[in-house]
Amino acid sequence: MTVSRALNGSNSVSAATREKIMSAVEELGYVLDLSAGALSSQKTGFISVLIPSFNNSNFSETVQGISESLASEGKQILVGYTGYSQQREEQLIDTMLQRRPEGMILTGGEHTARACQTLKKTSVPVIEIWDMPAQPIHHLVGFSNAAMIEDMVARLVFRGYRRIAFIGGDESGDFRSIDRRRGYERAIETLGLPKAHVVPLGAPPISIRHGGPAIVRLMQEWPEAEAVICVSDLCAIGAIMECHRQKWDVPSRLAVAGFGDFEISRYSFPTLTTVSVNCTEIGLQTGNLMLRATGKTTTMNSLLPQRLVIPHSIIEREST
Repeated sequence: MTVSRALNGSNSVSAATREKIMSAVEELGYVLDLSAGALSSQKTGFISVLIPSFNNSNFSETVQGISESLASEGKQILVGYTGYSQQREEQLIDTMLQRRPEGMILTGGEHTARACQTLKKTSVPVIEIWDMPAQPIHHLVGFSNAAMIEDMVARLVFRGYRRIAFIGGDESGDFRSIDRRRGYERAIETLGLPKAHVVPLGAPPISIRHGGPAIVRLMQEWPEAEAVICVSDLCAIGAIMECHRQKWDVPSRLAVAGFGDFEISRYSFPTLTTVSVNCTEIGLQTGNLMLRATGKTTTMNSLLPQRLVIPHSIIEREST
């Protein structure tokens, strides 16, 4: 009993006794088993976070923000990788819930019917991030991907561009990319521009290597193009590199814009015009909301569904 109190930080154990216990713990290499305590308290100390990609620094920054927020109350995260697959996400949800997390954080608002049913029945808080679904499962921290691209099209039109293309957003499992393409197509129609032209990229995750072939294909299919919006900054950086190889000046021959404000976009040549969504802030807001939802006096049903909209900004740089 005394050892248990000492390891759990109780003030009832004297300093001298605690010192002896901790010396023995260090000598034996003992690691405290929290599973028994978790069974009685229903508090495991960890939150499940599902992300679609590890090669995307946007998601890394979001996870970092979540971790920083949760650390203030000693909670940890357990990260699962979905690979943009709804079926894999469904399996991970089952696996995570078997380990009794205190909450679930999911990237995106599109899930299988079974996953939605499971999440709606679970007793832990659920937060969807990086999206703005019409019918969220419970809590939501995100934004409209379509609206952000509509804003980018409008900004390019304001700068004098009329023949604007889009790279990415094909039916590949990345529903946020599909929303961005839809925003582009809607903006082209709303603003009365000549036509919409989309170059698909294939299955995610999208990286720099996708940008080069896509920009070459665009110029072959629509040589009159004046500007192009890429579904992510990584693709846009690859496109700019290929423009250098082809001796197509950016932006005088072709303006290039991206999405995400990756660090590389601030130091590329030319620097990249992009949409910034403040990925770390998404994580911080999500972590803070989860702490409120899992508080000592809070149950899932007593905290009304929260819908936090993260603001965005268009950052204009040299590429446009």
